[in-house]
Amino acid sequence: MRGRSPLLHLLVAVFILSVCRAAAELRICSYNVQNFNLQKASNYRLIHTLTRVLGRCDVSLLQHVVDSGGEAINKLLAALNRGTDRYDDFTYKSVSSQSMGRSPADMQQYVFIYRTETVNLTGQYQYSSKQSFVREPFVVQFQSNRTAIKQFVLVPLHTEPSNAVHEIDRLYDVFQEVSKKWNNKNVMFLGDFHASCAYVTRKDRKNIRLYKNSNFSWLIGDKVDTTVTDATNCAYDRIVVHGEPFLKAITPFSAKVFNFAKEFKLSKTRVLEVSDHFPIEVRLKSSAPFLLQATPLLLLLFSWIVL
Repeated sequence: MRGRSPLLHLLVAVFILSVCRAAAELRICSYNVQNFNLQKASNYRLIHTLTRVLGRCDVSLLQHVVDSGGEAINKLLAALNRGTDRYDDFTYKSVSSQSMGRSPADMQQYVFIYRTETVNLTGQYQYSSKQSFVREPFVVQFQSNRTAIKQFVLVPLHTEPSNAVHEIDRLYDVFQEVSKKWNNKNVMFLGDFHASCAYVTRKDRKNIRLYKNSNFSWLIGDKVDTTVTDATNCAYDRIVVHGEPFLKAITPFSAKVFNFAKEFKLSKTRVLEVSDHFPIEVRLKSSAPFLLQATPLLLLLFSWIVL
């Protein structure tokens, strides 16, 4: 088409290539869903919002789930697997920890929701140390053929705020145990660590091995606000990875807060129905060569240019 300039063609090509790259990557998300129970799962508007958030992710860690009978998570999975245009290409499954806490009023679970088309669950392990954690990490290992790094371990943590420094430090002990168990040092820690503001100060870092040991990379910065309300401005929710191989397998600058209030044009009231935290996320690089990922769309683009 003669009216189109070479610059326009270039811009369109760059845009399509970037879309191809993002589509081929694997997205891991973490979300404190704040007392997610059957009552919340029965709220159609809330579930609609939550499925829009989780439908972007290949693996999602949910924290503060209160669902010992499994009904709430089953409702969420049913909504994700309902077969709408947005989700009909995927099948979602879940794996959950037991309920944990120091009192009956504060029993919570970790839940991983994952797409079976993009990842396989290859292991699960309940770490046990009542002296170290209020809610011990429920550790999982996933395998994916579409990522540059084939197997990786996810270690969740929702700290007790008053014990955050001690619990984050003890993640190093979890790392040593699970990396030996599965012979895999590609370990990612994620969750609501309360790793900011009054709970973890700059002075506290000298007492946290995940900060002192340079093999661990903190991907969500200290100045990032992972909370919804204006009353707080704290980087509570974090993602930490071990080792240079895992760090190199992560798409640069992809670790971030997903502000779905802006993305979906929702009111703060709608967002707070789900939680007073925003989800955080990171993307793993694709195993396929970049140009190979883009080939189908490139052919379409070039045919469009020639016509």
